[in-house]
Amino acid sequence: MAGRSKSRATSEPPRAVEDGELFPFQRDGADAAGAPLPPIRIEAKPAKTAEKPHYHDHRSRLRQRFDEAGAGALADYELLELMLFRTIPRQDTKPLAKALLAKFGDLPAVLAAPVQRIAEVKGAGPAVAQDLKIVQAMLERAAKAPLHQRAVISSWSQLVNYCRMTLAHEPREQFRVLFLDAKNQLIADEIMNEGTVDHAPVYPREIARRALELSAASVILVHNHPSGDPKPSPADLAITRDIVAAAEAISVRVHDHLIIGKNGVASFKTLKLL
Repeated sequence: MAGRSKSRATSEPPRAVEDGELFPFQRDGADAAGAPLPPIRIEAKPAKTAEKPHYHDHRSRLRQRFDEAGAGALADYELLELMLFRTIPRQDTKPLAKALLAKFGDLPAVLAAPVQRIAEVKGAGPAVAQDLKIVQAMLERAAKAPLHQRAVISSWSQLVNYCRMTLAHEPREQFRVLFLDAKNQLIADEIMNEGTVDHAPVYPREIARRALELSAASVILVHNHPSGDPKPSPADLAITRDIVAAAEAISVRVHDHLIIGKNGVASFKTLKLL
Protein backbone atom coordinates (compact mmCIF):
# COMPACT_ATOMS: atom_id res chain seq x y z
CA MET A 1 0.00 0.00 0.00
CA ALA A 2 2.76 2.25 0.90
CA GLY A 3 4.46 1.55 -2.37
CA ARG A 4 1.20 2.12 -4.31
CA SER A 5 0.57 5.50 -2.65
CA LYS A 6 4.07 6.59 -3.48
CA SER A 7 3.63 5.59 -7.10
CA ARG A 8 0.35 7.54 -7.39
CA ALA A 9 1.96 10.64 -5.89
CA THR A 10 4.86 10.62 -8.26
CA SER A 11 2.70 9.98 -11.31
CA GLU A 12 0.66 13.23 -10.87
CA PRO A 13 1.94 16.05 -13.07
CA PRO A 14 3.45 19.07 -11.24
CA ARG A 15 1.15 22.09 -10.79
CA ALA A 16 1.98 25.08 -12.93
CA VAL A 17 3.24 28.03 -10.92
CA GLU A 18 1.70 31.36 -11.86
CA ASP A 19 4.07 34.30 -12.51
CA GLY A 20 2.24 36.28 -9.89
CA GLU A 21 3.25 33.82 -7.21
CA LEU A 22 6.95 34.23 -7.93
CA PHE A 23 6.78 37.95 -8.86
CA PRO A 24 3.96 39.53 -6.88
CA PHE A 25 3.66 42.64 -9.02
CA GLN A 26 0.51 44.21 -10.34
CA ARG A 27 -0.23 43.06 -13.87
CA ASP A 28 -0.29 45.54 -16.75
CA GLY A 29 -3.77 46.81 -17.50
CA ALA A 30 -5.44 45.48 -14.30
CA ASP A 31 -5.49 46.20 -10.60
CA ALA A 32 -5.15 43.60 -7.86
CA ALA A 33 -8.81 42.58 -8.26
CA GLY A 34 -8.44 42.19 -12.01
CA ALA A 35 -10.27 45.41 -12.90
CA PRO A 36 -8.81 47.29 -15.91
CA LEU A 37 -6.62 50.28 -15.11
CA PRO A 38 -7.03 53.63 -16.83
CA PRO A 39 -4.50 54.16 -19.64
CA ILE A 40 -1.33 56.08 -18.75
CA ARG A 41 -0.97 59.25 -20.78
CA ILE A 42 2.55 60.40 -21.66
CA GLU A 43 2.58 63.97 -22.81
CA ALA A 44 5.11 64.64 -25.55
CA LYS A 45 7.46 67.54 -24.83
CA PRO A 46 7.58 70.17 -27.56
CA ALA A 47 10.68 69.94 -29.77
CA LYS A 48 13.38 72.41 -28.84
CA THR A 49 13.91 75.00 -31.55
CA ALA A 50 17.51 75.65 -32.49
CA GLU A 51 18.71 79.02 -31.25
CA LYS A 52 20.20 81.44 -33.76
CA PRO A 53 23.95 82.11 -33.34
CA HIS A 54 24.62 85.33 -31.43
CA TYR A 55 26.27 86.92 -34.48
CA HIS A 56 23.33 86.26 -36.84
CA ASP A 57 21.47 89.50 -36.07
CA HIS A 58 24.74 91.46 -36.05
CA ARG A 59 25.44 90.36 -39.62
CA SER A 60 21.97 91.39 -40.73
CA ARG A 61 22.34 94.84 -39.14
CA LEU A 62 25.78 95.35 -40.67
CA ARG A 63 24.57 94.42 -44.15
CA GLN A 64 21.61 96.76 -43.73
CA ARG A 65 23.87 99.66 -42.72
CA PHE A 66 26.06 99.05 -45.75
CA ASP A 67 23.03 98.97 -48.06
CA GLU A 68 21.35 102.05 -46.59
CA ALA A 69 24.27 104.31 -45.59
CA GLY A 70 27.09 103.07 -47.84
CA ALA A 71 30.67 102.09 -47.13
CA GLY A 72 31.47 105.48 -45.60
CA ALA A 73 29.28 104.68 -42.59
CA LEU A 74 31.34 101.62 -41.70
CA ALA A 75 34.70 101.42 -39.92
CA ASP A 76 37.58 99.56 -41.56
CA TYR A 77 37.09 96.51 -39.35
CA GLU A 78 33.40 96.41 -40.29
CA LEU A 79 34.17 96.42 -44.01
CA LEU A 80 36.65 93.63 -43.39
CA GLU A 81 33.95 91.78 -41.45
CA LEU A 82 31.54 92.05 -44.38
CA MET A 83 34.06 90.47 -46.71
CA LEU A 84 34.89 87.71 -44.22
CA PHE A 85 31.18 86.78 -43.91
CA ARG A 86 31.50 85.00 -47.23
CA THR A 87 34.75 83.27 -46.36
CA ILE A 88 33.64 82.17 -42.88
CA PRO A 89 29.83 81.76 -43.00
CA ARG A 90 29.33 80.19 -39.55
CA GLN A 91 31.51 82.18 -37.20
CA ASP A 92 31.70 85.63 -35.64
CA THR A 93 34.24 87.42 -37.85
CA LYS A 94 34.57 90.63 -35.84
CA PRO A 95 37.45 89.33 -33.63
CA LEU A 96 39.37 88.16 -36.71
CA ALA A 97 38.84 91.47 -38.54
CA LYS A 98 40.13 93.42 -35.53
CA ALA A 99 43.07 91.04 -35.05
CA LEU A 100 44.16 91.47 -38.69
CA LEU A 101 44.06 95.27 -38.40
CA ALA A 102 45.90 95.18 -35.07
CA LYS A 103 48.68 93.06 -36.57
CA PHE A 104 49.20 94.91 -39.85
CA GLY A 105 48.11 98.46 -38.99
CA ASP A 106 45.51 99.42 -41.59
CA LEU A 107 43.30 98.00 -44.34
CA PRO A 108 45.79 98.41 -47.24
CA ALA A 109 48.46 96.68 -45.13
CA VAL A 110 46.09 93.77 -44.39
CA LEU A 111 45.44 93.26 -48.11
CA ALA A 112 49.14 93.55 -48.98
CA ALA A 113 50.37 91.26 -46.20
CA PRO A 114 52.14 88.05 -47.31
CA VAL A 115 50.05 84.89 -47.11
CA GLN A 116 52.42 83.38 -44.53
CA ARG A 117 51.97 86.32 -42.16
CA ILE A 118 48.20 86.34 -42.57
CA ALA A 119 48.20 82.68 -41.54
CA GLU A 120 49.89 83.66 -38.25
CA VAL A 121 46.67 85.39 -37.12
CA LYS A 122 44.40 83.09 -35.14
CA GLY A 123 41.36 82.12 -37.20
CA ALA A 124 42.87 83.18 -40.55
CA GLY A 125 43.36 80.01 -42.58
CA PRO A 126 44.31 79.53 -46.25
CA ALA A 127 40.82 80.54 -47.46
CA VAL A 128 41.00 83.90 -45.65
CA ALA A 129 44.51 84.58 -46.98
CA GLN A 130 43.47 83.74 -50.54
CA ASP A 131 40.36 85.92 -50.44
CA LEU A 132 42.36 88.89 -49.13
CA LYS A 133 44.87 88.48 -51.97
CA ILE A 134 42.01 88.28 -54.50
CA VAL A 135 40.62 91.60 -53.22
CA GLN A 136 44.10 93.14 -53.43
CA ALA A 137 44.54 91.94 -57.03
CA MET A 138 41.15 93.34 -58.04
CA LEU A 139 41.92 96.74 -56.52
CA GLU A 140 45.29 96.88 -58.30
CA ARG A 141 43.71 95.97 -61.61
CA ALA A 142 41.03 98.62 -61.13
CA ALA A 143 43.62 101.27 -60.28
CA LYS A 144 45.81 100.30 -63.22
CA ALA A 145 43.05 100.33 -65.85
CA PRO A 146 42.96 104.13 -66.42
CA LEU A 147 46.72 104.12 -67.02
CA HIS A 148 46.19 101.93 -70.09
CA GLN A 149 43.47 104.20 -71.43
CA ARG A 150 45.05 107.63 -71.14
CA ALA A 151 48.44 109.30 -70.94
CA VAL A 152 50.21 108.47 -67.68
CA ILE A 153 51.75 111.92 -67.46
CA SER A 154 48.33 113.61 -67.58
CA SER A 155 46.92 111.28 -64.89
CA TRP A 156 49.77 111.68 -62.44
CA SER A 157 47.65 111.37 -59.31
CA GLN A 158 46.22 108.07 -60.56
CA LEU A 159 49.73 106.84 -61.28
CA VAL A 160 50.91 107.72 -57.77
CA ASN A 161 47.84 106.09 -56.20
CA TYR A 162 48.44 102.93 -58.20
CA CYS A 163 52.13 102.81 -57.20
CA ARG A 164 51.30 103.35 -53.55
CA MET A 165 48.65 100.65 -53.59
CA THR A 166 51.07 98.25 -55.25
CA LEU A 167 54.27 98.94 -53.32
CA ALA A 168 53.73 100.89 -50.10
CA HIS A 169 53.28 97.79 -47.94
CA GLU A 170 55.64 95.38 -49.69
CA PRO A 171 57.94 93.81 -47.04
CA ARG A 172 60.90 93.65 -49.47
CA GLU A 173 62.36 96.18 -51.82
CA GLN A 174 61.03 95.87 -55.35
CA PHE A 175 62.16 97.71 -58.47
CA ARG A 176 59.55 98.21 -61.18
CA VAL A 177 59.61 99.96 -64.54
CA LEU A 178 56.58 101.44 -66.31
CA PHE A 179 57.19 101.29 -70.07
CA LEU A 180 55.30 103.99 -72.04
CA ASP A 181 54.58 104.50 -75.74
CA ALA A 182 55.01 107.73 -77.70
CA LYS A 183 51.69 109.02 -76.30
CA ASN A 184 52.82 108.30 -72.75
CA GLN A 185 50.28 105.49 -72.42
CA LEU A 186 51.23 102.43 -70.41
CA ILE A 187 52.58 99.49 -72.42
CA ALA A 188 53.71 97.37 -69.47
CA ASP A 189 54.42 97.52 -65.76
CA GLU A 190 57.14 95.01 -64.96
CA ILE A 191 59.09 93.97 -61.88
CA MET A 192 62.75 94.13 -62.82
CA ASN A 193 64.03 92.79 -59.53
CA GLU A 194 63.06 91.92 -55.94
CA GLY A 195 65.56 92.02 -53.13
CA THR A 196 65.91 92.26 -49.38
CA VAL A 197 64.36 94.69 -46.93
CA ASP A 198 66.74 97.44 -48.05
CA HIS A 199 68.20 96.53 -51.43
CA ALA A 200 66.95 95.36 -54.84
CA PRO A 201 69.79 95.13 -57.37
CA VAL A 202 68.80 96.29 -60.85
CA TYR A 203 70.82 96.34 -64.07
CA PRO A 204 70.51 99.36 -66.42
CA ARG A 205 71.29 97.24 -69.50
CA GLU A 206 68.33 94.93 -68.71
CA ILE A 207 65.98 97.92 -68.55
CA ALA A 208 67.32 99.23 -71.86
CA ARG A 209 66.99 95.79 -73.51
CA ARG A 210 63.38 95.43 -72.34
CA ALA A 211 62.51 98.95 -73.55
CA LEU A 212 63.74 97.99 -77.02
CA GLU A 213 61.70 94.76 -76.97
CA LEU A 214 58.53 96.66 -76.08
CA SER A 215 59.27 99.57 -78.46
CA ALA A 216 58.92 101.92 -75.50
CA ALA A 217 59.50 105.64 -76.03
CA SER A 218 59.97 106.42 -72.33
CA VAL A 219 59.99 104.86 -68.87
CA ILE A 220 59.13 105.70 -65.28
CA LEU A 221 61.22 104.03 -62.60
CA VAL A 222 59.49 102.99 -59.38
CA HIS A 223 60.78 101.27 -56.25
CA ASN A 224 59.78 101.07 -52.61
CA HIS A 225 61.47 101.61 -49.27
CA PRO A 226 60.08 99.04 -46.79
CA SER A 227 61.45 101.21 -43.97
CA GLY A 228 58.64 103.67 -44.77
CA ASP A 229 60.88 106.69 -45.48
CA PRO A 230 60.80 107.59 -49.20
CA LYS A 231 63.89 109.82 -49.06
CA PRO A 232 66.35 108.86 -51.87
CA SER A 233 69.58 107.24 -50.73
CA PRO A 234 73.01 107.76 -52.35
CA ALA A 235 72.59 104.30 -53.95
CA ASP A 236 69.25 105.42 -55.42
CA LEU A 237 70.89 108.49 -56.95
CA ALA A 238 73.72 106.44 -58.43
CA ILE A 239 71.54 103.76 -60.06
CA THR A 240 69.20 106.42 -61.48
CA ARG A 241 72.12 108.16 -63.21
CA ASP A 242 73.24 104.82 -64.70
CA ILE A 243 69.74 103.98 -65.98
CA VAL A 244 69.33 107.45 -67.52
CA ALA A 245 72.62 107.00 -69.37
CA ALA A 246 71.67 103.52 -70.66
CA ALA A 247 68.22 104.77 -71.76
CA GLU A 248 69.60 107.84 -73.56
CA ALA A 249 71.89 105.55 -75.58
CA ILE A 250 68.80 103.99 -77.20
CA SER A 251 66.74 107.22 -77.34
CA VAL A 252 64.43 106.30 -74.46
CA ARG A 253 63.55 109.03 -71.99
CA VAL A 254 63.34 108.54 -68.21
CA HIS A 255 60.40 110.69 -67.09
CA ASP A 256 60.82 110.17 -63.35
CA HIS A 257 61.92 107.90 -60.56
CA LEU A 258 59.36 107.43 -57.80
CA ILE A 259 60.25 106.07 -54.37
CA ILE A 260 57.25 104.70 -52.48
CA GLY A 261 57.11 104.52 -48.70
CA LYS A 262 54.38 104.09 -46.12
CA ASN A 263 54.97 107.73 -45.15
CA GLY A 264 54.72 109.20 -48.65
CA VAL A 265 56.15 109.32 -52.16
CA ALA A 266 59.37 110.98 -53.35
CA SER A 267 59.69 112.11 -56.98
CA PHE A 268 63.17 112.68 -58.44
CA LYS A 269 61.68 115.14 -60.91
CA THR A 270 59.92 117.14 -58.16
CA LEU A 271 63.12 117.09 -56.07
CA LYS A 272 65.06 118.29 -59.17
CA LEU A 273 67.28 115.21 -59.01
CA LEU A 274 66.45 114.25 -62.59
